[in-house]
Amino acid sequence: MEKDQHIGVWVTKDGYIRHEFLPNGRYDEARGNEKSAYTGFYTIRGKHVEYLDDTGFIADGDFKDGVFYHAGMALYKESA
Repeated sequence: MEKDQHIGVWVTKDGYIRHEFLPNGRYDEARGNEKSAYTGFYTIRGKHVEYLDDTGFIADGDFKDGVFYHAGMALYKESA
């Protein structure tokens, strides 16, 4: 994955999950009408993402063929 290609909002097909990768190494995930349901830090190594939620929860995800796979979901980059 090219540098900073992940920056922006990634959404599930139904739009329920909106996951934003910020350029400062933080993320903000909205679920339905709940803004900032999950927030924290992320690190990217190649196509793999590791998360540390502000509550201490750890998660991960992977980019493959333009799709972001995280927690059993497929998310697609939102067009600007």
